[in-house]
Amino acid sequence: MKKKYLLILGALSVIALIFLSIPVVHVFKTKWSESDFQKTEIPKGYTNDASQLNLTKVDTIIQVPKNKIEIENQLRQILKYAKEKNLKVSLAGAQHSMGGHSIYPNGILLNMLPYKQMELDEKNNILTIGSGALWEDAIKFLDKHGKSISVMQAFSSFSVGGSMSVNGHGWQKNLPPISSSVVSFTLMNHNGEILNCSRAENPELFKLAIGGYGLFGIILDVKLKVVDNLALQFKYVRLNSENYVQYYKKFISDNPNVNLVFGRLRISNKHFLEEATINYFEKVNEKPLSLPAQNLKNEETKRLVFRSTVNSEYGKRLRWDLETGMNKISKNTVFSRNELLNDHVSLIENKDPNSTDLLQEYFIPERNFNQFIKDIKPILKNSELDLLNITIRAVNKDEDSYLNYAKENVFGFVFLFNQNKTTQQEQAMKILTNKLVDITIINEGTFYLPYRLHIDKAKMRKAYPQANSFFELKRKYDPQEIFENKFYLHYK
Repeated sequence: MKKKYLLILGALSVIALIFLSIPVVHVFKTKWSESDFQKTEIPKGYTNDASQLNLTKVDTIIQVPKNKIEIENQLRQILKYAKEKNLKVSLAGAQHSMGGHSIYPNGILLNMLPYKQMELDEKNNILTIGSGALWEDAIKFLDKHGKSISVMQAFSSFSVGGSMSVNGHGWQKNLPPISSSVVSFTLMNHNGEILNCSRAENPELFKLAIGGYGLFGIILDVKLKVVDNLALQFKYVRLNSENYVQYYKKFISDNPNVNLVFGRLRISNKHFLEEATINYFEKVNEKPLSLPAQNLKNEETKRLVFRSTVNSEYGKRLRWDLETGMNKISKNTVFSRNELLNDHVSLIENKDPNSTDLLQEYFIPERNFNQFIKDIKPILKNSELDLLNITIRAVNKDEDSYLNYAKENVFGFVFLFNQNKTTQQEQAMKILTNKLVDITIINEGTFYLPYRLHIDKAKMRKAYPQANSFFELKRKYDPQEIFENKFYLHYK
């Protein structure tokens, strides 16, 4: 009897080990498959962006100097040369826009990344920073002074000038986009003149260049508001998505201690869009620790869990279960604000050369939050494209940029899709995008403009009725249309 019992117990142990190992095997199958992939190199004389779908031949790629005097002199010479040779100029940072916004065919591409000097006015909490700097550069610099970025996007691997040009928004609690944190900036116009732009000086150019996709000149030095670095404690709520707005008001809007917050919708077929989490970070009375060293092993594990969801219902359920399970374990863990902001886009990096990950974003007023989810559900379920993630962030009304997407307080739904690099899938993405934009417009919302150029001019103007005057003002401030890109070619 004892022997039989031990045999049963042993068999059960083996079964348990097998089931426990299934998630590990599934995740590391992704790693094993990636070992067969070879990175695609960009040919000389060409450029591309984060979409990997905009390989374009350009006339020249110029890396700008680091020094302020040198960059100003060089840029003036480049603009003069461009006019003489009838060439267009486009501006590039980290190139995370996905529709050729940093590219013009056979034009001059200015790589602004080297221009990243920084200086902090601690008395007034203002950071002066070169537009080519990445947010991670700013975070590391400010961390030494006990300060933090006021408003920035979810990943720190974007450039300051790029984020300004798309007027990105962050996951800071109930704040407007980045525009609200910009005090002023210098802009080199088509004649090589340097103009100071603020709410008081050249205010129209200030509004146009923020969210202006590099069409009004070259942003050089930016003055940004900064805030104190804080110790923040992690909290989360798991809920039915139809109760999201109600719970958001209770746990976030009515809670003065919340500093950072984002939501997540469940995307597995099981309970598709029916469950959500609100993940938030509350101020605690502790001294924030300095930025920790990068934990490459931990970051690679997170990346593999995320990548294992591609074309896998099991992977999507596993990720949801792991994240919600880790939320319980991590609840009440204290982080520094800078540590939370310093996430790199490599955390979700796609290493498959045959596919790409594409973002879309839709901004919906609170009153239509539930209806929007209800409307997109059948569209997403019936699409052949692979949905990897939906994050939700609240964005307050933008009073500063001309081409504003947050015309009132809205919730931003950030979609991430995986798409094969085929004509068939590109067409499928175009059809899907148009359906989602149609639903967005019906729900009195807007769509974000830095992504694939799948929407026509007429429909774009339904979401952005100010577009005609925006492009007229572009030609007023740049009459020879020196600054151009694929975004301008498509929508003007």
